[in-house]
Amino acid sequence: MVQYANAGLDASFAALSDATRRGVLEQLGRAEASITDLAEKFNMTLTGMKKHVGVLERAGLVSTEKVGRVRTCKIGPRRLEEEMAWLERYRQLWDARFDELDKVVEELKRKEQVDGRKKRE
Repeated sequence: MVQYANAGLDASFAALSDATRRGVLEQLGRAEASITDLAEKFNMTLTGMKKHVGVLERAGLVSTEKVGRVRTCKIGPRRLEEEMAWLERYRQLWDARFDELDKVVEELKRKEQVDGRKKRE
């Protein structure tokens, strides 16, 4: 089995794989929020939200700051450029494959039309 050593990509995609965490990122994209505010917004316990924020924080997607008893979350320093580059490589690969598939389908349609004409004659 091939093993890839890119912990950053793994952490990012693992963090983004959960709908709640994607929602947290969307929320923080609009405004900073405390973990308490996020927990209320997503109808979840503080402990549950702290775990979600921790995953996002380890991936560099969220940063937190504790002032007194309040931990405030904001969008982190990572811009997902490496992830976008990885996705772009695969998008280009799939685009090329679909373009080739379109050519095959068009050729089959053309042959089908020609064969249909021959049968009628």
